[in-house]
Formats: sequence, C-alpha cells, structure tokens
Amino acid sequence: MGVPAFFRWLSRKYPSIIVHCVEEKGKECNGVRIPVDTTKPNPNEVEFDNLYLDMNGIIHPCTHPEDKPAPKNEDEMMVAIFEYIDRLFNIVRPRRVLYMAIDGVAPRAKMNQQRSRRFRASKEGVELTEEKQRMREEIIQRGGYLPPEEIKERFDSNCITPGTEFMDNLAQCLRYYVADRLSNDPGWKNVVVFLSDASVPGEGEHKIMDFIRRQRAQPNHDPNTHHCLCGADADLIMLGLATHEPNFTIIREEFKPNKPRPCALCGQMGHEIKDCQGVAREKKGQHDEFADTVPVSEQEFIFIRLCVLREYLARELTMASLPFPFDFERSVDDWVFMCFFVGNDFLPHLPSLEIREGAIDRLVNIYKDVVHKTGGYLTQNGFVNLERVEMIMQAVGVAEDNIFKKRKEDDENFKRRNKEKRRRMKAEQQGPAYLTTGQFAPHALGRRDRPEAVHNARHQAYDVRMQHNKDAAQSLKAMMKNGGNSSAGPSDSTESRGVKRKAEDSDSEPEPEDNVRLWEEGWKQRYYKTKFDVDATDDDFRRKVVQSYVEGLCWVLRYYYQGCASWKWYFPFHYAPFASDFKDIKGMFTEFEKETKPFKPLEQLMGVFPAASGNFLPSTWRNLMSSPDSSIIDFYPDDFAIDLNGKKYAWQGVALLPFVDERRLRAALAEVYPDLTAEEVKRNSLGSDVLFLSRSHLLFDFIHELYRTESNESTDIPAELCHGIQGTINLDDDPILPDKTVKSPIPMLRDISQNSSIGVKFKDPQYADGFVFKAVLLPDAKIPNKVLKPGDWEKGNREPWRPQLGFNPNRQQAHLDQSGFRALGHSMNRNQRGGGQYSNAPPPSNYHQGNYRPPHAGGHQPFQHSRQNSLLGAPPSFHQPQFPRQQQQQQYRGGGHGWDRAVQSQQSAYQQNMNRDRGGAGPGGYQQRYDQRRDDWHDRRDDRRDNRGQQHQGYSSGRSYPPPPPSRRYNWN
Repeated sequence: MGVPAFFRWLSRKYPSIIVHCVEEKGKECNGVRIPVDTTKPNPNEVEFDNLYLDMNGIIHPCTHPEDKPAPKNEDEMMVAIFEYIDRLFNIVRPRRVLYMAIDGVAPRAKMNQQRSRRFRASKEGVELTEEKQRMREEIIQRGGYLPPEEIKERFDSNCITPGTEFMDNLAQCLRYYVADRLSNDPGWKNVVVFLSDASVPGEGEHKIMDFIRRQRAQPNHDPNTHHCLCGADADLIMLGLATHEPNFTIIREEFKPNKPRPCALCGQMGHEIKDCQGVAREKKGQHDEFADTVPVSEQEFIFIRLCVLREYLARELTMASLPFPFDFERSVDDWVFMCFFVGNDFLPHLPSLEIREGAIDRLVNIYKDVVHKTGGYLTQNGFVNLERVEMIMQAVGVAEDNIFKKRKEDDENFKRRNKEKRRRMKAEQQGPAYLTTGQFAPHALGRRDRPEAVHNARHQAYDVRMQHNKDAAQSLKAMMKNGGNSSAGPSDSTESRGVKRKAEDSDSEPEPEDNVRLWEEGWKQRYYKTKFDVDATDDDFRRKVVQSYVEGLCWVLRYYYQGCASWKWYFPFHYAPFASDFKDIKGMFTEFEKETKPFKPLEQLMGVFPAASGNFLPSTWRNLMSSPDSSIIDFYPDDFAIDLNGKKYAWQGVALLPFVDERRLRAALAEVYPDLTAEEVKRNSLGSDVLFLSRSHLLFDFIHELYRTESNESTDIPAELCHGIQGTINLDDDPILPDKTVKSPIPMLRDISQNSSIGVKFKDPQYADGFVFKAVLLPDAKIPNKVLKPGDWEKGNREPWRPQLGFNPNRQQAHLDQSGFRALGHSMNRNQRGGGQYSNAPPPSNYHQGNYRPPHAGGHQPFQHSRQNSLLGAPPSFHQPQFPRQQQQQQYRGGGHGWDRAVQSQQSAYQQNMNRDRGGAGPGGYQQRYDQRRDDWHDRRDDRRDNRGQQHQGYSSGRSYPPPPPSRRYNWN
C-alpha cells in the first residue's frame, strides 16, 4: 500500500530523481508481429543487472484495470500479466537476474491493514450495487432511458490473497511463462529467473529485500550491481535507500490523475452515477459507435533514480560542527526512520504529522537542531536509540498546538477559495440574465453540439414564454414567503423556510462532524475520550499506547533492515498517540519474541476476509464466518463504522473493525482442519522459491547433473557459475526439465514442445541467530558520477521543467528544420495571445487605431508563395531573429501586416484553385500558373534585397513564429 502522498511530495521536492523511460516498440510486417530484440543495448543508455518485480503491483491492474475494459476470464488475465512483464523486461533488459515475488502470508502487523482493506472493498461493492439499483429505479420512474442491465459475474479482487485457487493457478501459469521465455526469447538466455509465489511467506517487496540483503553479505557479491525494482508502493523508495546499494533504481507506472470514466448506469462519459439523468445518447457523427468509448492509452513508465536522491539528501542532511564524525549513510538511515512517523503499512501516523503539511521537512529541521545534543545518530543497522528519539518527539510535541491551529486556518482558507471558485463557475455557466434560453439561446459557430432545426416555431416560442412565466411565478411565490422582501432570496435569509435548497446549489459542502476539534483548547482530553473512550488523566493507558507505538517503530525499522523480527507482533489500537506523550520511553522496549511462525495461507484468509468473500474458503471454514453458533462470529461484522478522523473521503478514514484474537481463531479452526481435501491441504502448506535458467547458462549442466543423479541433498550453488549469487538448491517435486513438453495451463496458448529450461528449488543463504546485516556501503562500491548541477538546487528557477528521457543527460534532442517550424507556426503562435498570422480569428478592432497604417494600394505587395495556404504555411524569412518586443513594435509599422497577407494568400489560393479546376493551357491553365510563379520568384528575389536594408518591409516584418534553435546544419546569424 505504501505511504499516501509520499511519492507526490518527493517528486515535487526532488524533481531530478524522475527519468522517463525510453521504450522500444515491436513491429509488424505483413501481419506478423516482430518482437523487440532485448539482446541489444538498452535504449535508456544504462545497463541493469537485476530486475525485481513486486508482482502484486502487476496482478491488480491486469485483473481489474480502471482505464480499460476488464478481462473476460482468468485466461485473459494471465495473458495480460505476461504482456505486462514482457514490457518491463523490454524496458529494463536485465543481464543477470529476474526476481518475481508475489505476496505470501504477511506478518500479523500487516494483516490488520489487509483485513481493513478487504472489508472496505466488500462494503463498498455492496453499497455501489445498492446505489445503482436505487438510481436505476428513480430514473425509470421519471421516464428516463437506461440500457438493459448486463448480467456479468463480478470479479472479486479479494481472491488475490495467498491460499486461494486463483493464486495457485497464477503460480502454475508463471512457471509456464518463464519456461517459454527461457526457451524462445534470446534476451532471456543468460538470465537467472527466481519465482517466489504466494506459498512462500512474506510480502513481495520484503522477500526481494531479503534476497538482496543476504546476497550482499556474501563475499562473492558484486558491490556495483545495478538493481532495478518495479513496484508502485512509495515505501519501495525507503527500502531501496535502506540497502545502501549505490546503483538502485525504481521503475513504476507514471501516475496520470483525473482519467475519464464512464457512468456505471448509462455507460456515457462526462458524469458520475449520482448525476445520471437517464438521457438516451444522441448520435454524434458517422462513427457514432466510438463516441463514448473510454480512451485507452498505453501506460507509460518512469525511473526513480535513488542515486540522485542520495545526492539531494547529502546536501540536505550534511551538518557541520558536529561533536562526532559525520556519516552520510547513518544520516540516510535516520531520514528513513523519520519517514515512518508520517505513516506506513503497520502504524497510524501521529496526529500532528501530515505529509501534505511538510511534516518530513519539519522533522529534518528538528533533527538537525537536536542531533548536536543527542551525541549521535538515531539508528544503527536497524536498531533504534530510544533516548535520542525521545528528544525529537518532545521537540515536535512543543509545536503540536500551533500545528493544529495552523491546520485549521489553512483548511478554512482552502474552503473559502473553493467556495469563491464554485460561485465564479456557476455565474459563468448561467450567463447574463438577458440571454434567451432553450432553442433560441445563442450558440457558438462551428461547434458540433449545434441545435437541431426548428420544426414548429410557434410551439417553440410558446415553450419559451411558458418557461419565463414559470420562473416569474416561482419568484413571486418566494417573495411572498419571505414577507414581501423581494431582495432576500430563500438562500439569503436565515428565516426563510419556504424553499429547500438543493445540495448542488449550496455553496458549502457537508462537513463530517469533528468532536475532537484539535484546534481548540482541551484537544488532548477530547481526543482520548473520543478515540479510546478513556480520560486523558488515565496516564497508565496513555503509557500503554505509547509503549505499543514505540515497539512498532522498533519492529518496522528492524523489518526494513534485518527482516521480520516477529510474525506475531501488531499494533493493537486504531489510533496513534501524540508526540508530546513520548516521555521516558528509553526502557519501554527490550526485545521481540523469538522463533515465531507465520500463519498458514488458509488461516490468513480467515483472518483477513469478510464473510462476503467466504466462497474462496472450504465450506466448513466458511460457516465459521456466518453461522450464529460460531465461536468467532464477532470477527466478521456485516457492517462497521468508518471514522473519517478529520479527513474528507471514506478511503482516508479508519475502519473500526475488531482485532482478531489469534488463540480463539486457532482453537476454532482446529475443529474444521480434518475437513480439508488433499488439494486444500496442498494450498494450505508453505512452499519455497524456484530458480529457472536456460540451457545456455553456465549453471545449467550443474543442475542437470543433480537431476540425473537424483540427489536429494541440499547443494550449494557455485558462485563463479552464477554471477556471484549463492544459496542452496534442491530438486523440485514437479520439475520443469529440458527436452520435456511443458503443458500450457491456458487453452489459448500452445504447449512448449521444445523446452530448453530447467527449474530447481532455491533457498537464500542462511546466517546464525543474532547475525546483523550491516547498513553500510560495501568496500569496493563505486559511487556513480554526480548528476545534479547548481541549477538543480535553485528553487526560483523560472525555466519550464522538461522531462529527461533515459539516463543520458546529454541525449541529442530531435531537431526541427525550416518546414517543421513553419508547420508549428501555422498551428500555434508562441509570442502572442489569440493566434498568429495563420489564426482563423479576425484582428481586433484596435488594430486600425494608433500607429497602424494599412499597406498602400500601389506599393510593393508582399511575396505570395504557391503553398501559402497549405499545411506548412509561409516560407522562412531570412532576417536575423528578433526579440518579441521588437517584433511587436514592427508589427504596427508600415509594410504588409500578417493578417492582410493571410487574407491575400487565401484569395490568391482560391483563384489558383478555381483556375486549376478549369484545367488546360488556356487563360486559367498551366501557362498562367507558370507565369504567376515566375513573377512570384522575381518578387521574392527583390523582397530579399529590400530586407537586407529594411527589415520592416516585405514578408519578414510580420513573422509571428519564433526562430529555430541553433543548429549544426544552418547558420542563422
């Protein structure tokens, strides 16, 4: 899930970390699709070694996309996932490792968030169905039109959870996909593929981090490996920084907000379901079938360069005159730790720290002020120094009261600006009172939505009069109810009760009730009474909440740097304490419980699923969710409250669900465990990672020999055969072997008859209990070259931001020659508002005032090109470039004006077209056109000579498009 708004804040504060991906597209020849050759150098001008895929960020958009039609069945979903991976492989082109990780059973701290998310999804689905049914009935009763309701099976995204049949089928399909690519795609030949499916415990991104952490602790690890991690969660940025690898890049989809969506009732674009009027769609043009289709555009990708982010942080975190040596790597760890306070997947954020209000900047400033007093850094290798953290929290606590008051003030200002904006938009939509409405309302010329022809003018005029009479009657009635006060409308008087204002006519939006009122005195007492139902004077309870939060901070940092410290720990409250409550926290945490085990897949389903998703569970297990006699029925409420907690939208609120008691759950499941079938027992078991490679890899013969000898012992991988990667391998129970057919689990895809890949179980290197992974740069690591320039630090840089394509900042930009600039000048004018000399709008009336003088009738006429009225417009001028002010001054001097030349060119082109239609060599034929072009050429030659001395005459005086940039081909000076 990540941290809401973190990436938006980060990309705005440090814009140079973003690089747009360069993607090479496949070609099609004679109906045959030619794939991209990924063996060629990367078009982004950087070579990646390892590509890691957080698969859940791929599975969700492929199974239930928001910007295009959803797949019809599971087979189409699997094919969409294959194509998505192919795109990523084409962009990144890893040369050593491809690691695909699917979310397995998560730690208990994460399961609480998963439970909240799945209960919300189920509730929102039911509410949407009810709202659609209610709106449909209302519209039909009013006589509206709605297309017949489609009977379509709804895809329940809750099935993307470990233990379901969907995830088991996905694992089988991915095994087939990997075998196919290793056998047929040359770009995969030397790549080692790791597949960690949903049967392997752990979140996908943390399984990837564990792999990197354990490999870099090996002596054969290459410290200059270039990693690329794909995922949409913002916390991947912090995870990448926590590895301390100098070459770490994140690839993700470029977020494009406000994508159009069709109405869920009528399927038309332009409105939501609550605003649907049930109006039949009118035919729009010849190709009407495409009028309301959702515009589908292929999603683009961006790179996030963590090496550049490290440059930004080095400038921001570097401190002078410290009482201890400055260590940049330690300060990065402290920055990652401070980001936890604004929110993460395991703890609620502190009430006084909102990322949208600059909370991270506030924490960094406090950190730099306090670190001189702390005598050292906050963290080391994932372990927290609570005494120093307390000093940071107390500094935040001092400012809490002012933070809440400033938040309220900003909120009121935001509402006031929105209110004024709505009023302006409403006034613009209504227009002046004297304008007629209905059929006789004025319409802009050249618009597609022009009114239909009047069939009966008398009836139309009668309808207009009746509408005005109705409006007058309503005004009179409102005036009488207001006691004869005609100036006070029903919305302007507090005593008016005659007319009820509609919700959309109101200037203010309904506000959720806020009983805490953090901006008023006594906010701490009200907070604990409202959220925890205890008095603020109950110091023991507050200390218990703070202790749990301190444990959570230690658990999260350990999870990021060392792995899961405890599978059982979780934060047992819905809300966080205040920063000012962090007092005497030094001894609040000692150590986590050792040797805890994760849930099994079906057990996790019972802990996170609502009763509505019970169809993914065995029948006897499902009854525990719905039967009134169930001992754990209270874990599965049909309805639950959502506390907005000061927010505006429901998805930002807190779902007040009961926490699952692990002991009660296990006791209830012990009675139904014997009912599991053999297939369900298999899905409920924990699995292991699988390693795949092709016949051309150096490690192939080594693994093939293990299968030939049927070795059942764990074998260490020779590091020299696998790019320094180490671990242990075991024979797979259902192996993919060379020269054996791999059956396709998808009917639309064919079997792999000539398989040249092999698969084996893989286990990461193991370390002794208590081993600490060092959060440092490795000795032989080479820091990448600096990317940032002095201009990147200037906040007042007025130049427009231009995205960088690829990793090479010196990439040669595309060059437009003269014809390209003429085409641009035809369509747009960069120096003026209201169009240039090729605009179809007439000149303003004030052009005929002041210093403007029309060209003399007998004077020299400007040059008219034979293609003046074509797409390319006028030919280029050959005078020196002018500044816009000089151009504007000369625009009003003597000589041909741009508008007059455009009119003359249109007349000339019209005459030429008429003559061309007549044909022949007569008066309007070829000879006349030849003579005219010859005369035009002589005029142009004379015009050039005149322009050398007088630039205000001839064609060049009214030039409205900017000069092209300097080029190696042309000397414009």
